[in-house]
Order: sequence, then C-alpha cells, then structure tokens
Amino acid sequence: MTMATVAELRRAYRKGLRTPAEVMSALLREAESHAAWNVWITPPSWEAIEPYLEALRPEEMERKPLWGIPFAVKDNIDVAGMPTTAACPAFAYEPGAHAAVVDRLVQAGAIPVGKTNLDQFATGLIGTRSPYGEVANALRPEWVSGGSSSGSAVAVALGVVPFALGTDTAGSGRVPAALNGIVGYKPRVGGWPNEGVVPACRTLDCVSVFTRSVADAALVQQIIAPAPAAASAPERAVVPRSLDAWFGTQAAEFRKAWTAAVARLQEAGVPVVEMDLPELDEASAMLYDGPWIAERWASLGAFVEAHRDAVLPVTRAILESGRDRLASDLFRAQHRLVDLRRSVTEKLRGAVLLMPTVGGTWTREEARQDPFGTNRALGAYTHHANLLHFAGLSLPAGTAGGSPFGISLYVPGDREAELLLAAKWWGDLDDDVAETWSEGQLLAVCGLHMRGMPLNDELVQLGAEFVGVARTAPLYRLYLLDTDPVKPGLVRTGDGAEVEIELWRLPKRAWSAFLARVRHPLALGQVRLSDGRDVMGFVCEAGAPRREDITLYGGFRAWRDSGGVLSP
Repeated sequence: MTMATVAELRRAYRKGLRTPAEVMSALLREAESHAAWNVWITPPSWEAIEPYLEALRPEEMERKPLWGIPFAVKDNIDVAGMPTTAACPAFAYEPGAHAAVVDRLVQAGAIPVGKTNLDQFATGLIGTRSPYGEVANALRPEWVSGGSSSGSAVAVALGVVPFALGTDTAGSGRVPAALNGIVGYKPRVGGWPNEGVVPACRTLDCVSVFTRSVADAALVQQIIAPAPAAASAPERAVVPRSLDAWFGTQAAEFRKAWTAAVARLQEAGVPVVEMDLPELDEASAMLYDGPWIAERWASLGAFVEAHRDAVLPVTRAILESGRDRLASDLFRAQHRLVDLRRSVTEKLRGAVLLMPTVGGTWTREEARQDPFGTNRALGAYTHHANLLHFAGLSLPAGTAGGSPFGISLYVPGDREAELLLAAKWWGDLDDDVAETWSEGQLLAVCGLHMRGMPLNDELVQLGAEFVGVARTAPLYRLYLLDTDPVKPGLVRTGDGAEVEIELWRLPKRAWSAFLARVRHPLALGQVRLSDGRDVMGFVCEAGAPRREDITLYGGFRAWRDSGGVLSP
C-alpha cells in the first residue's frame, strides 16, 4: 500500500484494514525493491523494527498521534541501536540514546525504521556526495535528488515512509523536497532541539521534516515543539523584484513554472507585491564566502585532519576552506546580520516571502563534472534562510520540463506558525487525503508507464505527478501480454494476489489526451487498492492473448529486476 500520509495510515489502523506489522512488512518490500536508488545507509530490517512493534499497545492508539507510523532518519541524527555515520564510515559511532527529536517522535508512537543516505557530513545540496552511492531522483533517476538530506526526501517521494527527518543548514530540507515533488518544512533556527545531531554549522543547523502533506508537517511540528497556532494568515505575498538564478537545460521551463505559480496565487485573490530585497543575496553570500564556513571546520576539522583519506575530496575541500578564517571577520558579519534581519523583518511585516525553491536542476553526470558550480546554483534561493532566522516551507507547485517544481514560503522565525496558514493559498490542506497541489485524479499504473520505464515520459509530459507506490487488493493476477514490447496486464480474478502498482495524479485537463493513447487489450477501469480505495487504473480484458502469469513476482518491476528483459 502507498504510505502517502500519516492520516491515511491512522485511518487504516482504526478501521482494522491494516496492522502495524503488515505495514512494516510492506515497507520492507518497498525498501528492497528500490535498492537502486541508494536511499539507505542502515536499511530497514525486521530485527530493528520488531522491538518497537512489540512495545505498541492497542489501547494507546488514540492517545499517541503517531502510533505505529514508520519514519526514516537522516544518518547524521542519532537513533539508538543504529550506527550514525554522517556518510563517512570512519566517523561511525553507536549512539546510546535517540536524538531529542527522534525520542519525542518515538514517545508519540512513531517507529524509526532506518538511517538514510546524505551528502557527506551534510555538506552539499546535490545528493551525489556519499561513499554509499549517489541517491537517485525519485521520479527521474538520472537527475540529482538534491541534498544533503537526499535519502530522507527520496524515501518519502517513493512512498516507502510517510515522513522522514532531515537537516537543513543551507537548504538541505528544501532543495530535495522541491526536486522530488514533496513537502519540506524547516522550523526557525533553534525551534527544534539539535541534541544528538552531528553538527554541520552548529549555530545555523535545523532538523527538518519531509512529508506528502502540510498537515503531516504540522503534526510533526506540534509533537516535537508544540506552539500556539497563528492568529491569522499573512495578508500578502512578497516576491523579490530580481530573480535571476535560473540554470541548467530546463531554465526556461523553471522560470515559466515560477510565473505560473505567482499567477495562480494572484488568481486566488492573494495580493502579490514585488519588492527589492538585497538583504537576501547579501546574507546568502555569507554562508560559504563568509566566516560561517569556519564553524564547519571548528566542528569537523580535527576529524578531517586525522582521517584525510576517509573524507571525500569535494567535502574535504569545502571544510578546509574554513581553516584560516579570522575571528574579526565573524564579528563583523554577525553585526551586519543584525541589520539585515531587522531590515527584512520590517519589509515582511504582515507578509510571507515567496520564492522558487530552486531555479533549475542538473543531471547527476553534470553534477559530477562540476560539483562546486552545480551545488552553488541549487542553493541560490535557499542559502539566506537560516542566517536571517527564517522558518521555511517548500511546496510542490507543478512541473517544469518534466521535473518537479517547488516554491518556498518564508517568514521570520517568531511567526513560523503563519506558514501553515499561508500554505492554504495553494489548496485545501485540511483534506487528509494526499493532494499534490493541482487538480487531478489518481491513476494506477502497473507496467511501462511506471518510473524508469519506456512510457513514463507520456505521464510526465502531460503534467502527471508521482504520488507513491501502492499495492492492489488480493483480487488480481498479472500476466505478460503477447505484445511488442512486452506489457503486463492486470486481470481481476477469483484467486488473485496483491500486485505492486504506482499511483500518479493526472491533471483533469490531460485525461482526454491520455485516454486517446490507451490501446487494446488494455483499458482504464476501477482498481481496488489494498487499503480499500478504488482508483482509476490500467486493467486488461480477461481473454487477451498472454504469455505467462507473473503474479508470484509481486509486480512488473520485480519480474524485470529478477531477470525479465524488456523488448527494445
């Protein structure tokens, strides 16, 4: 089943449609089936999960808001019983206790299932700087996933877990959210405790969360750091008058998606005001060109000097650039930041700052060829936030050239609760069914339209957005059809089993064009999911010519990965 939101899982538990043990078994299958994405450093295992399951008490379901809910943890955040590596094997240690944020979630009934991959020592925004493998983008594996919280974001985007913890210093909780089409929430600096978190830049680090709904992000916020709700939403949105950090082969598409997002907000009746905001660029420049890079060296320099060969060259070069910074530079920068914060806070009085999360994207090959330039480009619209003590929320806002596009909302940290109200400008966020910020209907696909398959571009080009991996109810059999190229056919029978599918949200305007491409013996009809929902999906006529029954593989992807070969 897809684990799109916490609310969906809780509803399934209450109705007796699922048990936590069944959910964890499905999660283990999903994690294994997506091994090629390099999401995990410590992957989910039954041995690690079982003690948490045994500790669950049915009578506590209503008292604990995250009862039986699985979550993933970035591997620079401590989880007792799992090593912390920060993506550097020589740095690994065994923590004796949970990090404070993990402990609060566990106390609320949540279950940490594994530790996710990251750019080494949380240094990078790309997702390729790890000895545990490059983390592939959830929707377009040849493209970057964003970092440094790459594994956590992709685990949510693939539907393996409903939420995951990351960290955010320069944009690590926002960039991968935008590039994988999910929600990324970063509280104000100091809003969530950092005890048990490997520091990157200690005075700026924030633990963050990835989810598939703003409601889930708000729930995690209330569990980790309860705060009163905002009295009212911001009155208007402020956008920088000058935005020129558009890059990559899809720069024009990203700029167009940004224009559409602003227009959508105006059409919803929200006043949008352009404003000169030089404070953003000045603060951004301080993060790596100013003295704060010395804080990274202060935290990790001793380890780097003692284990030079254990640190990736690109990571080592960044950290070593902070070795010889002067203390006087730091104090001058701190004094200047006070002025910048005061100025931008006044400009944003009663308003939310609206920006693109990123202005483009890169392929993983492009990132390898220019690791510094590509990284800097990805952070152009995010580097300012923690230095200015903003809280931030990255939201999916459609697609750009086949890639997910995201916008970010920012407010001064003392107004962070207003972000959740401002997010309602993009849709009905009280709906606890996973929505993806654009009107559309769920479509279940089980074959060549899945991610990484030959026909997936048909969905992407029509503006479809990936929702998650799911399974059918045990009512179906999956056959290889006598077609060229070979396709699977999902047939409802009396002796069926659960079959893996993918859920996509196809915009209403695109359905007629998509229907015109469906060919006999396939058709679109109702597909019953394992959680009891009925969605539109590909089905096959029972009498269609077929080659073999592959139901035992559990899905078309599993059949292919086990040795099946797609025809060219």
